[in-house]
Amino acid sequence: MPKSRQRQKKGSRPYATPPQKKRRRESPRWYGLLVLGLIGIGIALIVLNYMDVIPGGTAQVWLWAGLGLIAGGFAAATQWH
Repeated sequence: MPKSRQRQKKGSRPYATPPQKKRRRESPRWYGLLVLGLIGIGIALIVLNYMDVIPGGTAQVWLWAGLGLIAGGFAAATQWH
């Protein structure tokens, strides 16, 4: 029975080199304090609203402002490297 021809193996394969990954820059030191500050001020605003310490009595505006600050802190935390 006749033998089939075998493929010739090359020493190197003609693959393209993969692109290098872009390295993200680290966030500045103050960015972590900004995140914690926004969350902390938001929590303090909500607590002070319920304790009736903020002028104007317990108003929904202060509650929404506190929740907005907390949401801003969490949004900023997602961009921290």
